Amino acid sequence: MNDEQLLRYSRHILLNEVGVEGQEALLAAHALVIGAGGLGSPVALYLASAGVGRITLVDHDTVDATNLQRQIAHNLDRVGQPKAESAKVAMHAINPEVRVDTVTQRADAALLDALVPTAQVVLDCTDNFATRHAINRACVRHRVPLVSGAAIRFDGQLSVYDARDAASPCYACVFPDTDGLEETRCATLGVFAPLVGMVGTMQAAEALKLLIGMGSRLVGRLQMLDGRGLEFTEVQLGRNPACAVCGTAH
Repeated sequence: MNDEQLLRYSRHILLNEVGVEGQEALLAAHALVIGAGGLGSPVALYLASAGVGRITLVDHDTVDATNLQRQIAHNLDRVGQPKAESAKVAMHAINPEVRVDTVTQRADAALLDALVPTAQVVLDCTDNFATRHAINRACVRHRVPLVSGAAIRFDGQLSVYDARDAASPCYACVFPDTDGLEETRCATLGVFAPLVGMVGTMQAAEALKLLIGMGSRLVGRLQMLDGRGLEFTEVQLGRNPACAVCGTAH
């Protein structure tokens, strides 16, 4: 690190758990963020501010006025622009040294197979089950840890799935890819604006801990947040031997 970086990241370097080595690990790291909306906005901004050297941001959508109630990486001037490009502008306004690669297409299996192996951590900030399952399959296949968050109405969820850990479940162990599962989206059910910030910020925290070598204690645990009473509920998770994605039979 140069003198400017030592100054910029000094509050990280003061932490025993981070230090110079941890910050250098962040500067050399690559994080893949799928989704630049409500969850992806705080994720992208915090990863950039923390100095993650390379961040690939995938989102096929454009900024809409209805997004601005909660998607803090965007503003009125960028309505109509691709969300990934808009978030890149916000990230570089905070930290111009971070390399931000944008992909303005839907995260399908082919794209994920190309991108996931290049990253040290993947953050799922999407809002539909089909994409979530595609991301999970790619992370299991390439053994890359997945930080998964979700938020709808006043309810949030967060967990870390790490295929490198023999005891860790994958996303499909917990939420099987069942045909006919009803989608719940904020466009029809609404979402409390700060909730996506709370969940997204925790996603960023878990990703940073993974990148500096601290690991994540959320592997095998599902945190559920009730935003009405600000109450957390935790469920212990185990790998499903019959899982169609990570089970021993597959």
